[in-house]
Amino acid sequence: MDLVKQLTQKKSAVVQAWFEKVVNTYPIDTAQFLKNQRDPFANPVGQNSLQSLKEMFDLALDGFDRKTAQPLIDPIIRIRAIQNFTPTQAVRFIFDLKKIIREMAAVDAKDGQSQIALQILDDRIDELGFLAFDIYMQCREKIYDLKANEMRERTYSAFSRAGLIKEPDDA
Repeated sequence: MDLVKQLTQKKSAVVQAWFEKVVNTYPIDTAQFLKNQRDPFANPVGQNSLQSLKEMFDLALDGFDRKTAQPLIDPIIRIRAIQNFTPTQAVRFIFDLKKIIREMAAVDAKDGQSQIALQILDDRIDELGFLAFDIYMQCREKIYDLKANEMRERTYSAFSRAGLIKEPDDA
């Protein structure tokens, strides 16, 4: 059986294992909540993440498309960007999919077709990871811009209150 068919049949198990990897990057209490709370209104992060992982897995199997992948990866990475994850911690879960696939699929090391299919999958997962990193960096840049603007406004306001800023005459 070819690799893509195997993985399609095991999609639910692969995605669940991947979801476990994602939530286990959070503190224990948060991870338990994300895993166990199935109500999408009580747990939008967990449920949206799970849905995004399902669709990202399909992209890895069917073919990577940056425009399609962006809205799937964005919400997960955006949350991780504001939670003090390092860049590596924020995007590592994408690359964890490679290990999960190897654990769940029977890939014959001597079969050239399987090796080619595995390499194609690896390349698609790498592209997902690169996109995730780009999104993470854009989010962090925005956060730093917001912090810098806030600090600038605070400084200006403090100087203004202290009478240290003179406005130009309107005359």
